Amino acid sequence: MGASIVIGAGGGIGGALVKRLAAQPHGGPVLALSRTRPDALPAGVTWGPIDLNDEASIAAAAAAIDAETPLDRVLVATGRLQALGRPPEKSWRHLEAEALIAAFADNAVGPALAAKHFLPRLPRDRRSVFAALSARVGSIEDNRLGGWYGYRASKAALNQLVRSLAIELARQRPQAICVALHPGTVDTGLSAPFQGAVSAEKLFTPDFAAERLLAVVDGLGPADNGGFFAWDGAPIPW
Repeated sequence: MGASIVIGAGGGIGGALVKRLAAQPHGGPVLALSRTRPDALPAGVTWGPIDLNDEASIAAAAAAIDAETPLDRVLVATGRLQALGRPPEKSWRHLEAEALIAAFADNAVGPALAAKHFLPRLPRDRRSVFAALSARVGSIEDNRLGGWYGYRASKAALNQLVRSLAIELARQRPQAICVALHPGTVDTGLSAPFQGAVSAEKLFTPDFAAERLLAVVDGLGPADNGGFFAWDGAPIPW
């Protein structure tokens, strides 16, 4: 088995992904990357620093991986809903340049730069997956409520980046897969202020979300390259 990398291992979903991957009986090495070292890591997991707002940090994290270690999965489990601590915009009256720029930096630019440095590390002769956490609200076709301008737009930008990355990846590594994933509404700090309207059965634990996301990732084939999938494997329109 090749290695699995989780970028954003300090977050709720990222930490749960690390635990699930580490618990797989026949899994390969697991590398957890985050700004700061998580308080507790499963036995056998290697930690490394990364800051998706600092390209030099991303390049260093990718370069630190042994060139002889094949990568099976690179999972980008990062994102920010409240840019600069501001609540999601309900109206165009609330739009601010600084908050929009911060949302795009965290939700689109960072994962794109991670792809820039980690996609070249995917093997050319075997299946591998690069997956970035997006959100259903990033779907343009599915947008019927409006609002949440910065988060919606930055996740839509991420989706477009993933689609373009997948097209280029297919030319170089035909067995590799690049996708965007929607984890559902997960009980983490990101969604905590907005859980009031979410029914109990639709509010997932980080562990459940990690279990379902890994099931989706491990079930993907080359024909799914460039897709956008929900936690249950259902495709989401762009």
